[in-house]
Amino acid sequence: MGELRKIVLDARELEHPKPLELAMQALRALDRESYLYMIHRKNPIPLLDLAKEQGFTLLSQEDSDAVWHILISKDPSVELHEYLDV
Repeated sequence: MGELRKIVLDARELEHPKPLELAMQALRALDRESYLYMIHRKNPIPLLDLAKEQGFTLLSQEDSDAVWHILISKDPSVELHEYLDV
């Protein structure tokens, strides 16, 4: 399997509910060769819960600047931490 295609969503400047709406659009567009890389000012628990319910693999990690990096993939075999830009 080759390199995954990265779909970036920087939600740090967006107001609720825009980050969740855009992230859900991105999740619907994901295939097994792509992943969502979301950057957010908080940990988007509702999004993570929805993604888990739908069987996505996910990783959510806060960096030293209190910025959250959320990675979501449709492929359960993907090691998302390898794609983390922190």
